[in-house]
Amino acid sequence: MKTSLLLLLVLGAFPAPAWAGSKSANPGNYRGVIRTLEAGDTLTLEAGLYQRGLPLSDCRGTAEAWITIQGPAHGVAEIRQSASANCVELSQCQFVALKSLTIQGQGVQGQFGISAKNGPKNSVHHILVQDCTISDFNTSQQAVGISTKTPTWDWVIRRNVIRNCGTGLYLGNSNGAEPFVNGVIEYNLVHDTIGYCMEIKYQNSRPDIAGLPTAPSRTHIRHNVFIKNDSPSPDGDRPNLLVGGFPNSGPGSSDLVEIYSNFFFHNPRESLLQASGRVIIHDNVFANCPDAQYAAITLRDHDQPLKLAQVYHNTIIASARGIRVSVTPPEGHAILGNVVFADQPLVLHPGVKSVAENLTGPINAAADHLIQPTLQLGKMDLHPKAGQCQGPPIDLASIQTHGDSDLDFQVDFDGQSKGPGTHRGAYAGRGGKPGWVLQRARKEQ
Repeated sequence: MKTSLLLLLVLGAFPAPAWAGSKSANPGNYRGVIRTLEAGDTLTLEAGLYQRGLPLSDCRGTAEAWITIQGPAHGVAEIRQSASANCVELSQCQFVALKSLTIQGQGVQGQFGISAKNGPKNSVHHILVQDCTISDFNTSQQAVGISTKTPTWDWVIRRNVIRNCGTGLYLGNSNGAEPFVNGVIEYNLVHDTIGYCMEIKYQNSRPDIAGLPTAPSRTHIRHNVFIKNDSPSPDGDRPNLLVGGFPNSGPGSSDLVEIYSNFFFHNPRESLLQASGRVIIHDNVFANCPDAQYAAITLRDHDQPLKLAQVYHNTIIASARGIRVSVTPPEGHAILGNVVFADQPLVLHPGVKSVAENLTGPINAAADHLIQPTLQLGKMDLHPKAGQCQGPPIDLASIQTHGDSDLDFQVDFDGQSKGPGTHRGAYAGRGGKPGWVLQRARKEQ
């Protein structure tokens, strides 16, 4: 990680200072109590229905003393908003944690769940959203569970359930001017969205804002579950996950998005993952991408060009196309050690030459190599059969030069050590453990 603070958040090791204040509130008085919060305070909302939203304005913790707003240990604090406003609105907020809240849509047109908006004049950074349930913001494809439309950085979005929304997470603005930088999105379940389960928008020139990272940084998308259904998408079909590119020069141009150990399941009319920019994609599981026009993984120039693409140790089944790379990334590429069972396993631009040790075959060949390649959630088991999905050790030296300090490239989808690297696909083996069952649930941490 690029900041020790964000690392502490990711590890869940951030301590509350001894002098932090503890407060409580109920549906009758919470709006007044919110206005009294100071650095280091923890506000616990009692179980109940909070029908006037959660507007957080000038809520400023510090690196040493976060402000935390959390639900009760027993029961549910359900946040709703009956007015034409977003349910949780963040304005001039920093070092704020939202934990164990239920954020419920009310059928108000255009209403979002958690929002940070209004462009560069709104400073919102170092935000933690953890163990929340965000549901039913689905009046249209443009209604969003978590939305950022201001420059934001050092957000951690962890262990949430986001369901039945127009779009699950929409991070960054559509104009490319309000980037989402140096984030961690992990262990979330996002399902049954109209459009994207998640999108991180492309970035134009990085704005000059105090505190916004200028050194190369990395956004981690890991251990999430992204599931679509067959519902129509009135404003156009969308991938489960779309990741945009970075500025062509200057701050942000060397940033990376690392996408790993996620489960992508079902998209009837689009790709499971589409990316441009600078991406590393490894140890993910992809299943059920049947439309002949699309691939489970699509890498292409979009709003910004595809510059770097490292794709290794992924498992893909039941797809019309497996991995499609439509351009040659000028900063390098590698398609290594993947297991792909699709009508067309690899669809690559002629300039994509660094392709080795992939196990590929037609869809019906998956049963020869994998334990249970069914498309029934809860019964699907894509671990290799004994003696299958093996080959010579793969040299990942070129990829490891992009590796982060936490060495996530050394473990597989289940968190097991990759050992000598002779396996193919997302699983190095069971390692004596059954592994996480591929299902409609949060992946275990």
